[in-house]
Amino acid sequence: MTATDTGPRPGPGPRPGSGPEALAPGYRPGRTLPLRVEALRQWKRRRTLVMAGVLAALPFVLIVAFAIGGPDADDRGGRITLIDTATASGANFAATCLFVSAGFLLVIPVALFCGDTVASEAGWSSLRYLLAAPVPRARLLAAKLAVALGYSAAALFLLPLLALAAGTVAYGWGPLQLPTGGSLPAGEAVLRLLIATSFVLVSQLVTAGLAFWLSTRTDAPLGAVGGAVGLTIVGNVLDAVTALGDWRDFLPAHWQFAWIDALQPRLEWGGMAQGAAISVTYALVLFALAFRGFARKDIVS
Repeated sequence: MTATDTGPRPGPGPRPGSGPEALAPGYRPGRTLPLRVEALRQWKRRRTLVMAGVLAALPFVLIVAFAIGGPDADDRGGRITLIDTATASGANFAATCLFVSAGFLLVIPVALFCGDTVASEAGWSSLRYLLAAPVPRARLLAAKLAVALGYSAAALFLLPLLALAAGTVAYGWGPLQLPTGGSLPAGEAVLRLLIATSFVLVSQLVTAGLAFWLSTRTDAPLGAVGGAVGLTIVGNVLDAVTALGDWRDFLPAHWQFAWIDALQPRLEWGGMAQGAAISVTYALVLFALAFRGFARKDIVS
């Protein structure tokens, strides 16, 4: 070492003035890809409008079906269900629409919005250009996840809201007739339906987490959406295996209809609380895996 070589050697870190702020004065990572921009981009997608149309059409399809055939309790051995009370009032019709769609139909928009959001960008080869803007990876994922969850919530609430409106026109405004006997006043019934729909949304966070994680792992949107729907179906099948015993309590599918406890004479929170805890736990793990994997992923598309 010479007499002039006495200072510490420069490390491998970034040199002063070499960051994005130096290359683009005024650059602020937190201001890249605003939520309103991402929301507008997703709103213009054809699949958003198609899904909204399908959900909006379902209540009218059921009204026509009930007008043609009508509910029939004899096929169920005289046992009264929500379907048998569907035409009692608008609130009953909204509860019936939620009942027939919560198991599978409402899984599709959640899987679609959360599974298509990142994978479609990769499929179009536009993901690397977004990151070169530069949009920080965590910021990009956070914006896309927030918008996807927002559209998923809108889809889940759209169905019972339209069903309540259409059912009120078709069957009148009245109390919610309970299959177990008794009824709930119309105002309280709306509140109970809001609680039930909110639980359905929370229970679908597992599907959202699966779809979003798969969306960061593949460049094929159909693979992410189909994978999330497929795994959700597998969960339903496993829940039907009674030999699993208490292990089924750890399956999100085991609690997917716990919202029916909100449509009882006395509101019961136990099942919904357990289901929400299971769903949120799985979802947080899957979201964390998505962010961790995407931060280390080599983006080539």
